[in-house]
Amino acid sequence: MEKRACCQASRSDLHNRKKVSPAEKVKSAEKNIRFKERMVYLPGGEFLMGTNNEEGFPFDGEGPVRRVKVEPFYIDAHTVSNADFREFVKDTGYKTEAEQFGWSFIFYKFISSNTNQKVQQLPNTPWWLAVEGAYWYQPEGPRSTVDDRLDHPVIHVSWNDAAAFCEWAGKRLPTEAEWEYAARGGLEQKKYPWGDELMPNGEHFCNIWQGDFPSENTLEDGYLGTAPVQSFPQNGYGLYHMAGNVWEWCADWFTNTPERKIDTKRLNSQSSKVMRGGSYLCHRSYCNRYRVAARSSNTMDSSTGNMGFRCVADI
Repeated sequence: MEKRACCQASRSDLHNRKKVSPAEKVKSAEKNIRFKERMVYLPGGEFLMGTNNEEGFPFDGEGPVRRVKVEPFYIDAHTVSNADFREFVKDTGYKTEAEQFGWSFIFYKFISSNTNQKVQQLPNTPWWLAVEGAYWYQPEGPRSTVDDRLDHPVIHVSWNDAAAFCEWAGKRLPTEAEWEYAARGGLEQKKYPWGDELMPNGEHFCNIWQGDFPSENTLEDGYLGTAPVQSFPQNGYGLYHMAGNVWEWCADWFTNTPERKIDTKRLNSQSSKVMRGGSYLCHRSYCNRYRVAARSSNTMDSSTGNMGFRCVADI
């Protein structure tokens, strides 16, 4: 039986969805790349993408291993932060899709028992709650704020929101191949961005769930939710958090077929885009998707408290 990613919640899971206007286009920075000083140049080349490891999820389309070539590109050293997204919103007045819908998904442990927040629980993943007033600037709903988390990754952003930010910044979302090439950090067919051992010398290299998911997180890595965007060691290319913390949107449409071919005639509003990297909710017992080759997907209008993105730029 296919086991859905514990980190994933989709607007299509709820029947009370309402239509919103398409994400608005924003003006680019006239060929100027914003925050370019925080980007890393990658020379491109061929690498072995995917995995044949039995630890993977075959129904996710992680394999087979194949040789893929990517051209040189720049990539953000870390995911887009709340501070970065706030600058974008101040400059453009952009409203995210979560704001248009009026709600987003929050992990149940972040809901305060002292509030009267209107919530709806997902039947198959009860740890996800659809909460009114949950947006990027109030990530746990009304009365929450990002003022003390400006260096954390922005969350509650849909694929469309991420694409709008990229347009403003003079960048784009990475292809799935570019993302995996970058995540591997120059290593070939290793399980994680730093090697095959999850905790080298007992040290935490990523922000994921420890303990018994979803009831208890022992916080051994120091975080229940998101961590600042530069919290753990960089990979071989100088990139932060290519595993854990938040899922990262990619440009590609999702398919789990080996040939990776997309029938564009079948695409619609419920078609999904690729997400990579796993999140702070990933745990080996359920969602072992913080491995480099692991992948997932979601609809373009979906947003949750563990989904973010980073940008790339062409040479």
